[in-house]
Amino acid sequence: MSTSRTTLQDVGAAPGAGVLETRLTGLSAEEFARDVWARKPLLTRRASDFSDLFSAEAVDELIARRGLRTPFLRVAKDGSTLPDAAFTSSAGVGATIADQLDDTALWRAFADGATLVLQALQRTWGPVGEFGARLSAQLGHPVQANAYVTPPQSRGFDAHYDVHDVFVLQIGGTKRWLVHQPVHPDPLRDQPWTDHRSAVAEAARGTAHLDTVLEPGDVLYLPRGWLHAAEARGGVSVHLTLGIHTWTRYALAEQLAQAALAALRDDPRMRTTLPLGVDGPTGEIDMIREHLLAAVTKADPAPLFHRTRRGQGRPAPLGPLAQLAAVDGLGPDTPVRLRAALEARLEGARLTTRVGWLDFSEADLPSVARLLDGDARAAGELGVALVGRLLRAGVLVPAGE
Repeated sequence: MSTSRTTLQDVGAAPGAGVLETRLTGLSAEEFARDVWARKPLLTRRASDFSDLFSAEAVDELIARRGLRTPFLRVAKDGSTLPDAAFTSSAGVGATIADQLDDTALWRAFADGATLVLQALQRTWGPVGEFGARLSAQLGHPVQANAYVTPPQSRGFDAHYDVHDVFVLQIGGTKRWLVHQPVHPDPLRDQPWTDHRSAVAEAARGTAHLDTVLEPGDVLYLPRGWLHAAEARGGVSVHLTLGIHTWTRYALAEQLAQAALAALRDDPRMRTTLPLGVDGPTGEIDMIREHLLAAVTKADPAPLFHRTRRGQGRPAPLGPLAQLAAVDGLGPDTPVRLRAALEARLEGARLTTRVGWLDFSEADLPSVARLLDGDARAAGELGVALVGRLLRAGVLVPAGE
């Protein structure tokens, strides 16, 4: 049985809809959340034209001209990953870097059937980074982007599962996908498929839940834990994988426990040394459990959660020269806005962001609060001195950037 939906680009998309609706699924965000998210695979035929995001030409540009280093690329063949030394070399005169990609070695490996995996494209290819940022903002979970470039009739990896959800966007060529039911549903990040290697191999020999060929423009969504293997068909296959590093209830429980333990550090009774001659801490455990439960009940994990969340992503790119020009030319009419993907939160008089924190006076707080909606505003509307401070901190950017 397969779970699929065939859509055309932008069909049924409401005004202001996000990339989930307009480019990836054809479902409304509410439909996707209710019926699909973290529950089952979804195949969407002809979801969109993704040539604006990535292409075969982009692959050649990144490998041959951008001076990429490991770990921005992996090379795999028949289920095994090649050592970095097999496809890297010195950067040549003027650069003492020994691990840049060697395009000749990569060509030979690719011609011999190896899959090239361009990793963390959200850092190296602008259109993919911008698309991933929009998807992350819509889903509320961090997004990483990889590209898989597989020569004809070849496969890079054996059947396995990921510990994050994925959207597979077929860019060029075709690829056959075999998808099987999970053997370990909803794996956590420290529960990789290799912990269940034999069960994965056995399940992969059974009847597939979904056996399909992806063509350019098709999108396949897989929740974490679903087994999958893919093989290029008659030509070179290029696809993007958008990995959604989902927050889980377990992760929130970790945050809650850490917040409670932090509170217990300030309790003198918890710092007390155990008595001499204690033969087993049974009595102590009962008392500690009582205090721990009380601390968990009172704990507020939100600050720790948001701090951890901020650390899992990066803000939108910032050009130093454009930023300096904005500072030097700052005047009342200068349009500015909050830097995108900053994860900014105003907590009391403190603004916390992915680039640090700033404290403000009571007089400045209303202007700072107004900036959080991301709309462009004239510097004079907010206060030129305040805007100058936020531009120098990398919190605000010119509205045209």
